[in-house]
Amino acid sequence: MASIRKRIWWKPDGTQGVAWQVDYRDAAGNRRSKQFKRKKDADAWAVKALDEVQRGVHTPDSVSITVAKAADLWLDSVRANGREPTTIAAYEQHIRLHIVPRCGAHKLSQLTAPKVRTLLDGWLSELSRAMATRVFRTFKAILTDAQARGLLAKNVALAVQIPKAPRERGRASPPTKAEIRAILKAAAESDNLMGRAIVELLIFTGMRASELRGLGWRAVDMKRGIVRVERRADADGILGPPKSVSGFRIIPLLGRVVATLREWKLACPPHADGLVFPSPKGRVLSHGVLAKNYLKPILIAAGVTKPGDGEDEAVAKYTAHGFRHAAASLWIDQDLNAKRVQTLVGHGSIQVTFDIYGHLFEERDKDPLEVNAIERALFGPPAGVERR
Repeated sequence: MASIRKRIWWKPDGTQGVAWQVDYRDAAGNRRSKQFKRKKDADAWAVKALDEVQRGVHTPDSVSITVAKAADLWLDSVRANGREPTTIAAYEQHIRLHIVPRCGAHKLSQLTAPKVRTLLDGWLSELSRAMATRVFRTFKAILTDAQARGLLAKNVALAVQIPKAPRERGRASPPTKAEIRAILKAAAESDNLMGRAIVELLIFTGMRASELRGLGWRAVDMKRGIVRVERRADADGILGPPKSVSGFRIIPLLGRVVATLREWKLACPPHADGLVFPSPKGRVLSHGVLAKNYLKPILIAAGVTKPGDGEDEAVAKYTAHGFRHAAASLWIDQDLNAKRVQTLVGHGSIQVTFDIYGHLFEERDKDPLEVNAIERALFGPPAGVERR
């Protein structure tokens, strides 16, 4: 039971002070109290506190830890779970630069949904939408961890949603068909066989650059014409599984890609981990070398460029991620449904797929045309067949 009583006292300046005090016992039987300016606030809090005490999840303000301390506990668990160094570094940055300065001294027991919404609004106003979203996810993870430890009765951040961005934002801008044809032509004419294999695999499988850098020959089944995504290389060149369950997937290979890979396998230098694309020094290929030595020369040769800065008159128009969008656009043109595209690109949810490629599905469905296979869409009908 809790009792609510009115407290009246005289302040040093001679004015009268009035407060409503809630007296109760916590789950351990210890006496606790909390004061409010208004009786209705005291009544509401008493009902909430007693419910938490009965459920064994109540944490008195006097013993509640701060957000900063909860963040330290969460980071310790993340490190203990063997997360990648780059991921941990990102979490530490979120906490050090954005979470602790804004709310590190707040006690967990004093957090409410309105307070969390104010924090979110602050991050959205100060940071890019993408960064604010990542910071807020880290903040929610901290509170979830604290709740699991019994340090927080309820994760009030779960009731706060990030306002939906306009649909146009976050849309993918894949290479055009003409650009894809030019890139593939330049790759085929290049004397860099590894570069050609990289370009074709990226364009026709939509693999992430990290997945391609960690790809092993054992995951390439040329007889069945498939590639299994089951490993990736992080920024430090450390090989490991994909970041999420959705990252594990099987992607079909076009005949031309299989032929190119067969040719490259004969020329590929041996590697201890059986990498399909080892670096020239026999290590895991870095993202920088992938872009500079293999993608950029082919895009420049294809004329798929954009104005550069400084000494470079022109630079490659697309990164490896642009090729990922190219693959998705080709699958959509081939009339694959959204769920299948989600699986092939390795998205964790169908909503992510719609957020990025929804406009491509809409454009395809506006004026339905005959659905051609990818190679026909890119290179035209076979010889002797009149284009309609």
